[in-house]
Amino acid sequence: MATNVLSSIDLRKKILQSTLEKKQLTGVTARVGIVLDITGSMRNLYSNGTVQEVVERILAVASKFDDNGSLDVWVYDTEFSRLPPVTERDFRNYVSSSILSNPHIHKFGRNNEPPVMEDVIRKYTVEEDESTPVFIIFINDGGMVKTVRKIITAASVQPIFWQFVGIGDSDFEVLKKLDTMQGRVVDNANFIHMDRIEAVSDEELYDRLLNEFPQWLQAAKAKRIIRS
Repeated sequence: MATNVLSSIDLRKKILQSTLEKKQLTGVTARVGIVLDITGSMRNLYSNGTVQEVVERILAVASKFDDNGSLDVWVYDTEFSRLPPVTERDFRNYVSSSILSNPHIHKFGRNNEPPVMEDVIRKYTVEEDESTPVFIIFINDGGMVKTVRKIITAASVQPIFWQFVGIGDSDFEVLKKLDTMQGRVVDNANFIHMDRIEAVSDEELYDRLLNEFPQWLQAAKAKRIIRS
């Protein structure tokens, strides 16, 4: 069983490699993090294994971009938790063992994004202030609070790119307006919607996840947000 799981990670890395080549991202080093919505409406996606599958698919991105091959993880509802990073050595049952079985994590409440976003910024710009760009995949199933716009705008001077992924059938009113937000030094956020992420192929997932990251890298370097 373990061999089969490992081979699926290896297969995803091969699929991802072709995407990196197409988007001219080979050789790019970036720290990668995932922020997981754990509000009440996400309960079924945790219990049926969809969230575990998402973590494994995003781990392939971290394995290609991050020198340590580790994926930083946060979960949030009204509160948030910063969890131990996940790697190819310990990803099996990560959601079950590190999230669902963790009594210290607040689960299945309402959503409040600003505190977890501020912690992401704090980790990468205060605690670990490095020159390496940061790629954050933010999984949300709707109802995001409008004050996230202020945080994204203020964070446009930071070496962090926010890739929001909307899942389910919400209208995602706040996230749909990201590309037209004014007042940012660079466009530091993108939104994609996947009604049923579990039904999306790895090829399509990686292609869409990495659609705007290359443009942000160029813009951030031009504005010296990313230090050479």
